[in-house]
Amino acid sequence: MHRLALWLVALAVALLPVGAVAQGAVADPALRAKADALVAILDGRGAYDAYFAASFREKVPKAQFSVIAEKLKATLGAPQRIESLTATSAWSADLVVGYARGTASVRLVIDPAAPHAATGLLITGTGARDDTLAKVEEEFRALPGASGIGLYALGQEKPEPILEYRADVAAPLGSAFKLWVLAELARQVAAGERHWDDVVKVGAPSLPSGVLQTWPAGSPVTVQTLATMMISISDNTATDTLLTTLGRAKVDAMAEAAGGGVPVMTTREMFALKGDPALTKAWAAESVDGRRALLVDNAVKIATAKLDPTVFAGKPVAIDSVEWFASPSAMAGLLDRLRGTDATTRAVLAVNAGVDPAIAKRFAYVGFKGGGEPGVLTLNYLVQAKDGRWYAATGNWHRADDGVNELRFAGLMGRALALLAAR
Repeated sequence: MHRLALWLVALAVALLPVGAVAQGAVADPALRAKADALVAILDGRGAYDAYFAASFREKVPKAQFSVIAEKLKATLGAPQRIESLTATSAWSADLVVGYARGTASVRLVIDPAAPHAATGLLITGTGARDDTLAKVEEEFRALPGASGIGLYALGQEKPEPILEYRADVAAPLGSAFKLWVLAELARQVAAGERHWDDVVKVGAPSLPSGVLQTWPAGSPVTVQTLATMMISISDNTATDTLLTTLGRAKVDAMAEAAGGGVPVMTTREMFALKGDPALTKAWAAESVDGRRALLVDNAVKIATAKLDPTVFAGKPVAIDSVEWFASPSAMAGLLDRLRGTDATTRAVLAVNAGVDPAIAKRFAYVGFKGGGEPGVLTLNYLVQAKDGRWYAATGNWHRADDGVNELRFAGLMGRALALLAAR
């Protein structure tokens, strides 16, 4: 698994976080000139080496950037102009780049020193012109492999469908299963069984994403910190620590109540199973009870296994079996459950908005958890409109024969959110 993000590059100059716009920020003329020149770069006509700083080019060679730029053009048509520039400092800005059939939201950072080379670039989202939910559904149907989407109005007894396509079909979730863990933690806090400031020791390390795998064994940390790292940066070690702290049977019960598949693996178990062909085959053949027994019988082997970070090698591995599963409608119900929890739970869910800042600012609240591995993507949003209405937006795309295009999928979900904001 990996943290789902649309970074084009690790920035040499830190970008301001979403929403952190310096009060009264005014773009330097050099920033405006650099923004205007970006159109030619995105169209493949500009001088790449002159436009970007060496630090950027080392991270993103021209050939790699060209692939991304061509994907944008294939979806949106030719880039035409900068439609808007919102300065976040004198040397950084959020841009809306106009394309023939849509727009791309971009964060740009340049070097304050002449010749003001670009040091950072982040595509935060895309949008289509004259968009409709029917167009979004049509593009979901055209995705290779299998996909599903559900958009729902919340606030009634159960989520009310606005748009559904294969919304009752269970699909692999990747790290979005961590919402089950968060929901069980919220339940235990509400029941007085646990408190947000309870301190526990960090458990056995998993593979990234995350940072806790690098911390000293047994480091003390609060359950709120674990939850925040689990949701905001998809920290796998934090997830496993929290899952085992809450109790496997209780997390399973929450997942089952939320319409998910059980047993709920830890991330370490997932990596170990995928990395062992015999265990992968055995898991696929077993019933729910058989899978629980398999985890117990192989607990020592899994706990001591040397996890292989190259297990995926960029290709889908057992995504139809060694995974966590739920349908879009089930995930919407889970998001609705989280909506009704305490303020701390909702704050944890909102640390990483997971969407284009231009779309996020159209809502009063955005909670998010995505998930992915090669061949699997899922994005799940709990949003509150400025008028107070609540919505859930959840979508998935998976294929066993190849990877999936993160930018394309994130753009589709961003468009769905933009249409919800406009209701």
